[in-house]
Amino acid sequence: MQDRPRICVFCGSSYGNSPAFREAALQVADSLARRKLGLVYGGGRVGLMGVVADAAMAAGTEVVGVIPLALATHEIAHHGLTELHVVPGMHERKALMSEKSDAFLTLPGGIGTYEEFFEILSWAGLGIHAKPIGLLNIEGYFDPLLALLEFGADAGFVRRHFLDFLLVSTDPDTLVSDLLSFQPPSLPRKVTLEEA
Repeated sequence: MQDRPRICVFCGSSYGNSPAFREAALQVADSLARRKLGLVYGGGRVGLMGVVADAAMAAGTEVVGVIPLALATHEIAHHGLTELHVVPGMHERKALMSEKSDAFLTLPGGIGTYEEFFEILSWAGLGIHAKPIGLLNIEGYFDPLLALLEFGADAGFVRRHFLDFLLVSTDPDTLVSDLLSFQPPSLPRKVTLEEA
């Protein structure tokens, strides 16, 4: 990990329809601040992204945002951050977020959040990184996703070692602690793209 570890948070650009989602974002920011951890996220000022960034900044946390140019020019970018990186597109966004992070924590979100989560999980399984990945399962939001992963594994399409990087909790503080104490599993051999 870096001198000051950073947790990348994937989350929605909407608030969702339960106050529990917003409260979870605030608790994640508080947990990072108490541990003097940095935050890396998608650079937006709206939805749960804005909630976690604003709360982290207010607590004195380093906040690094990474946003594609198309979104930044639509005035969605958060300009009050420690660092704001404007990149050409979504691929560059995810690559830079990964590079600047020591672990990943996923809050409830939509298709973009799922896509970020699945890409970083596939990268772990392929040996591209060995960083922990957390799902904050507020109000059972990720229950269907976890069931889908198990179904895929049972059907022989999801390799179980991909899931060894995955940590799940309903409590923000517990999940952050688990991410920090994670020891990467040893993979039997590097997986080829054909096998993934």
